[in-house]
Amino acid sequence: MRSGDLTERRAYAGMTPEAAAAAHQQHRQVLKVLTGLLLAMFMGSVSSLIVGNALPVIASEIGGTQRQYTWIMTAAILAQCATTPIAGKLADLYDKKRLLLGALIIFATGSLLAGFSVSPEMLIAVRVIQGVGMGSIMVLVQITISTIVPPRQRGRYNVYVGSVFAGATVSAPLIGGLIVATPGLGWRWCFWVMLPFTLIATVVLARRLQVPPSGREDAKVDWGGSVLVALAAALFLLVISFAGDSFGWVSWQSGALLAGALVAAVAFVLVERRVSEPVVPLYILGDRSTILAIIANVAMGTALFGINVLILQYFQIGRGFDPMIAGWLTLPLMGGLLITSSVTGNLVSRSGTWKRYVVGGMGLMTLGLALLGLFARQETPLWLVGVFLALVGAGLGATMQNMLVAVQNSNTLGDVGAATATVTFFRTLGGAAGIQVLGVLYALRVADIAGEELSDRGISGVDVSSLDLSQLPARATEAVRLAYGDGVGLPFLVAAGAALVGLIAASFMRATRLRSSWKDPLPSRDASKTAAKAPGEG
Repeated sequence: MRSGDLTERRAYAGMTPEAAAAAHQQHRQVLKVLTGLLLAMFMGSVSSLIVGNALPVIASEIGGTQRQYTWIMTAAILAQCATTPIAGKLADLYDKKRLLLGALIIFATGSLLAGFSVSPEMLIAVRVIQGVGMGSIMVLVQITISTIVPPRQRGRYNVYVGSVFAGATVSAPLIGGLIVATPGLGWRWCFWVMLPFTLIATVVLARRLQVPPSGREDAKVDWGGSVLVALAAALFLLVISFAGDSFGWVSWQSGALLAGALVAAVAFVLVERRVSEPVVPLYILGDRSTILAIIANVAMGTALFGINVLILQYFQIGRGFDPMIAGWLTLPLMGGLLITSSVTGNLVSRSGTWKRYVVGGMGLMTLGLALLGLFARQETPLWLVGVFLALVGAGLGATMQNMLVAVQNSNTLGDVGAATATVTFFRTLGGAAGIQVLGVLYALRVADIAGEELSDRGISGVDVSSLDLSQLPARATEAVRLAYGDGVGLPFLVAAGAALVGLIAASFMRATRLRSSWKDPLPSRDASKTAAKAPGEG
């Protein structure tokens, strides 16, 4: 095919014949390694979600309370959060291929050990190792794709990335439910099933991945900043997790942890201003759109991670469905994510604009969460819950990758790793905080409703924090199920409030045009002067 013919294709519309030919050749090169990259991303996504559907079974077998239930999820997410900026900066300094292969080995080690856990405490600990691998894999894959694909062409790959996220989110609960329901397997295979995927991804990437060299002999890792940012995040999450239970919200323990988080955050900023290779270059945060994207990503992380934990508890405990059926009931969420990520990805590549899709996606997500908060109860028709979930999924699909592309577009190729990692870090932090906050609110609401129901039925001495309902009398089980079914509204409303903040932040982001090549000049950071705005966007 002549290069001029390529411009007639939708993906190359508006390009010169030479640019279209170069983009097409680049597309063919990307596809050669995309299988391994997407398989690694699929594995990381599945591993974060497959556990959620199996946690009630895990808790009943090795013990565990509602708080430990959320920490089995949060431990891995916190490790992801702490690892993300480090992996992102390392990707700017060292060979991305070696880093990615190393992350796969770490992840495999954590998955193997997690399957041998004999207590909630051990499982939480090894989930940290697994989280380090997961966090590194997810950010390194995104950075690798962004390195070999310029921002303007990233939209067409959103179809693949969105399909992986949707496929992982759909299949993870189903795989988890199938594993725990199959005799001879059990919940431990929720971790071990990752090992074959790890081996395949490692082989494919070792043989096919070729990334332009970016390492430097004089590169220095900002370990001080890395430790401080992880410490600040960890102390903050400890307050959210234990305040109100192990100690009061207004207590010396809460004050000490918050003070420690604040000191670590301030020290982190001071360190980043002095070191030659900061893990989070502060000038990246000088872009208004990046700051607003961070705020929006915190809200998005709260919705993305929180809803998966809440909705599975709602379906399994509140509605009484087994893990397999509960997984199928999440299909509307994933279907909405898949459709909008594919559609908006193509539209972004064709037009070179992104803001209208990001703002619209945040609006859909906020609406879906608000409707779940207002109307999701134990007796709510399942089709109606499915509609609300589809709205949330549609919002996530239109927002996640397109917002990340917008941030990458505002930075040089040499800083794309740090910029990607920074935004991903805050999304993961929002997810970790969201799981804890929403989990605490859910537990408190369940305790209130269950307490009233049990009192009305003349039942006392029931531990409503236990997730093993098989040990409860039938009448008490009904009361607890009612509490989980009717109590889910409050955390969803709080998630909707967070999403509204994200919607406002996204609305004020600068509507830049996406660059067709990394050699194109950066969009101006002065929106009032030279920012290239899309028609109809402001």
